[in-house]
Amino acid sequence: MTGGTATGRRRKAMPVDGVLLLNKPAGMTSNQALQKVKRLLGAKKAGHTGSLDPAATGMLPMCFGEATKICAYLLDADKTYRVVARLGEATDTGDADGQVTDSAPVPALDRDAWADVLAGFVGRIEQVPPMYSALKKDGKRLYELARKGETVEREARPVTVHEIALLEATGTRLVFRVKCSKGTYVRTLVEDLARAAGTVAHTAKLHREAVGDFCSEEMLDFAGVEKQAGEGAGTLREKLLDADVALASWPSCRVASGDEQRFSGGQEVASDADGDGLIRVYGADGTFLGIGECKGPGRVAPKRVFRLSAVADGE
Repeated sequence: MTGGTATGRRRKAMPVDGVLLLNKPAGMTSNQALQKVKRLLGAKKAGHTGSLDPAATGMLPMCFGEATKICAYLLDADKTYRVVARLGEATDTGDADGQVTDSAPVPALDRDAWADVLAGFVGRIEQVPPMYSALKKDGKRLYELARKGETVEREARPVTVHEIALLEATGTRLVFRVKCSKGTYVRTLVEDLARAAGTVAHTAKLHREAVGDFCSEEMLDFAGVEKQAGEGAGTLREKLLDADVALASWPSCRVASGDEQRFSGGQEVASDADGDGLIRVYGADGTFLGIGECKGPGRVAPKRVFRLSAVADGE
């Protein structure tokens, strides 16, 4: 029986599939932001990729429904940040929320000298993760130990800085943009940059501009999300990006209409794929079927199958 009330319509809501790029505001955890948007969309299943610290702002990809299957691949994506560092003061957390633990004079370096310092960190580097991080030691989060005043040994880990560009160097203010691999701690990068210049520093502001193939022009701020939701969950759902947009830089292939169900059922099928590795797979009509793995020329096997549902027209 079809419910005629608003409550009935909510119960009949269709599954929500797609990606929303939130410009996360400061003062909110990534999970708090996700839960709010999930409620506004009326989504049943949701996940986010690449947590941002509560004080950080910027791109937080949120995946809903079938699109949650791409979360693991987005976690591996490169990230781009705009960073504002405060030179001359170090904090226990590495950011502006912490207590000042050390101070040092700021060297009188000109713009070219600072650019040289930054250039020294491009490429594969080693980082010691900060104590205020979500990494675990003997089953406990490092930040839990740090809040108790404990410090434990952390092994250095390799990360890659693809690009780093100086935007401003004035007094105690250093601003730069960095594109880096997953697992890079920008707070640690700021501390290491300052150490190389002969001083100390902390991250005053951190804004994530891009994740993988997504760019900042596709982001919605929280006010925009609430405005769209105010016009109905269906209106907000129209702002969702298709899941395969997140994989735009990947190669793609098509399978014949007669093989679409076989692929979706877990079988290796013929395709126009050429090469090896992971690939986006589409049906004969261009419908995104999922992520496949090339099994030699002309063959593809399913890795993650997508079964996208129609979205409710409006509420």
